[in-house]
Amino acid sequence: MMMQAPPGIVPRFPIDKDCSINKRPTTIPRVLDNPEFCGLARQVSDQIRYYRLIVPLNLREPMYNTVKEKLARGEQVIGGTIDSPDPKVYRAMAKAGLDFLWIEMQHSPISYQEAATLIFAGRDLPAIPFIRVPDATEGDIQKATDIGALGIIVPMVDEPEKAEAAVRFAKYPPQGKRSHGGGQYRDLWGNDYRNTANDNTMIIAQIESPTGVDNCEKIAAVPGVDVVFAAANDLASFSGHPQGTLAHEELVARISEATLKAGKQLGGPVEWLKRDHYLFFQMLSASTLIPRGVKDQLESIRSAPVPA
Repeated sequence: MMMQAPPGIVPRFPIDKDCSINKRPTTIPRVLDNPEFCGLARQVSDQIRYYRLIVPLNLREPMYNTVKEKLARGEQVIGGTIDSPDPKVYRAMAKAGLDFLWIEMQHSPISYQEAATLIFAGRDLPAIPFIRVPDATEGDIQKATDIGALGIIVPMVDEPEKAEAAVRFAKYPPQGKRSHGGGQYRDLWGNDYRNTANDNTMIIAQIESPTGVDNCEKIAAVPGVDVVFAAANDLASFSGHPQGTLAHEELVARISEATLKAGKQLGGPVEWLKRDHYLFFQMLSASTLIPRGVKDQLESIRSAPVPA
């Protein structure tokens, strides 16, 4: 009876489900004269060749950014913020049902080496890695994409030129001028990464100030920008208008109108989950969620009824 290859994989070698190391003869002398062992050895060799050579080459479909796929279907996506370099924290967040993980490199001391370790630690989990880079520089975006991030979140976008720079450095030619260097991206997304990366790499432009709002139509219209994110807290900080006030809502409305007019997706804090047209959300950080979870668990234990 033949085992089935993984979905989408065309097997080149037979895989016998009974092929087990436990069937290996216990006697070594003249083992090559044993037809049963020789057949088993060939089967094991075929399986090794199959999994080492065939599966990695075909493991990924051309579109592997599930966040981009969900947004294209009009589905909401939520990302949890990672502000710790601990791979265990990253994996715990990735297992929690989030669509993507927002690795925070603007407001945390996480290094690119640490970010690379986090992304690789979560390579077998469904949450897609995004990085909020410190700025839209070639060095920052080159490193972020080379270590495997499929989303580049750009803070403080006040002018369309900054969004254009982010697209230029994140995309390979002819769409951009990303250098074709080394990195762990092939280990994550397959050997055909160079030909699929542009379609899978997303750019999220964060508008955080009145200047950005004044230029939001131009920012949203930049080719290659996928999401325009209304940064509620910073809009309040830079404008002096607290969240919930009419003046603050007017700023948000201008961003929303410009983004939808450009045919792009709207992003914001997860508290806006019920707002019309918003699909891309940032959730709280791991360092905030962990103590909340511990507190809730303690309250649950302490309030549990005493067994009779």
